[in-house]
Amino acid sequence: MSEFKRIPPEQAQALREQGAVVVDIRDPATYAALHISGSKHLDNHSVSDFIRNADLDAPTVVVCYHGNSSQSAAAYLISQGFSDVYSMDGGFELWRTTFPAETAQGTSE
Repeated sequence: MSEFKRIPPEQAQALREQGAVVVDIRDPATYAALHISGSKHLDNHSVSDFIRNADLDAPTVVVCYHGNSSQSAAAYLISQGFSDVYSMDGGFELWRTTFPAETAQGTSE
């Protein structure tokens, strides 16, 4: 796979249930307030460690606020050698209305 795929929250949830890595690129305070359960927070400070320690072939779903910034981040991960990357359309805002029980508070898990 040479480029990321855009997927709806329902497909992101199915991938998550199969063990996909979910990364959230929103700002730290917003992430801490509410995020997808089990997701990892990524920012400019943590992305290089994440890439260095990641399984580049593991399915990876990128989430932002509304599904726009995640596309750039997904493309970046592909450029760094990731092979199975998805950008979630609608972002966290659509996720929390679609799967309200699948959210959590606090810092990165």
